[in-house]
Amino acid sequence: MKILLCGALVFVLSNLIAAQQSPVPVEEEPHHHVVLKNDSVIVLRVKLLPGESTLYHTHSHDRAAIDLTDTIITRQKPGDPESAPETTRPGDVSASESNGPYTHRVHNVGTADFEVLDVEFFHRPAQASGPAAAKVEAENPSARIYKWTLAPGTTSAMHTHERPYLIVSATPLLLKMTSPDGKSFTHEVKAGDIHWVDAKVTHSLANEGTTGGTIVEIELK
Repeated sequence: MKILLCGALVFVLSNLIAAQQSPVPVEEEPHHHVVLKNDSVIVLRVKLLPGESTLYHTHSHDRAAIDLTDTIITRQKPGDPESAPETTRPGDVSASESNGPYTHRVHNVGTADFEVLDVEFFHRPAQASGPAAAKVEAENPSARIYKWTLAPGTTSAMHTHERPYLIVSATPLLLKMTSPDGKSFTHEVKAGDIHWVDAKVTHSLANEGTTGGTIVEIELK
């Protein structure tokens, strides 16, 4: 009985402390680690061990997210109960539009590590964007997201990025990139690897490995 009471007390106190915690900017949340920052975007890699929660933190821009692991999370805004459990899968993407500061925390309620890349966009486009480079998986006023799920030996359509973009490996992959003139290069990428490209590019993406993989491209509007 004493053990049960102690456990309940710890639970109540932990929730009370969380409720009293002042939100921090997303860059100052200790589970968010900056992996890229320039004049256009900031990319943060988030990792939570099973049972861990972020602090309450505030997002202030349009943003995108790319899940890197299989687990279960909940989300919670200050003063609200935790959301229903949500399953994350490598390569799942989302795009959110900012209508003002958004504050929440994330709790890993699963049995595996939770990892995600958060991408925030500092500016919305000053003029209308051109046509999409490919099928749009998700978008907001700042960016479009394209997702390429590639079985071994398959190649995406040739496509052109007219604006700066971020290429992200959501899973491990032996990736081959080919330009219209036939020039290509192949390299092995890991889950969470990113590369920022600030130039017009036309290319196709191929999986040269023996297992399926997912590449995500986030193009500014």
